[in-house]
Amino acid sequence: MAIKRFAIEMGYGADLHGENMTKAALRAVRDSVSRVCLCGLLEILGRDRFQGVHVHARVAVPEPDAVDRSALLEAIPIGEKTLTLEQGGMLADGLEVPDFGPERSRIVMACAALTVSVDMDETEEAAPLAAAAGTMSCGCSAGDE
Repeated sequence: MAIKRFAIEMGYGADLHGENMTKAALRAVRDSVSRVCLCGLLEILGRDRFQGVHVHARVAVPEPDAVDRSALLEAIPIGEKTLTLEQGGMLADGLEVPDFGPERSRIVMACAALTVSVDMDETEEAAPLAAAAGTMSCGCSAGDE
């Protein structure tokens, strides 16, 4: 059984006042999740639920060691979940608001890329090729030149 990529979605998140790396990273992961619809897993592949789904989150923040990994993994609603944290994102000058975070004036920005992959057996791998060889929904014949 081969694992094939199905979708890749990016997201962005920030913590404006607390310099909280987890909060910014979590917002980036949630932003990615909110932008992708995986109906093709059910409708095209004919599955009855999200079995055989793998979701890998790659998240970049200025201080990756300060991120709560389990919180990010919990934000991914389906699949077998994996996570890579790396240094990246951005720190920008902000405004210190003592009530939100004393002596913290930097804005933390994080970015995330979620890759959704699926386990494909030989039958599922061949189905899109067979469909492409026939007539398309527009009435055109695939492969005609």
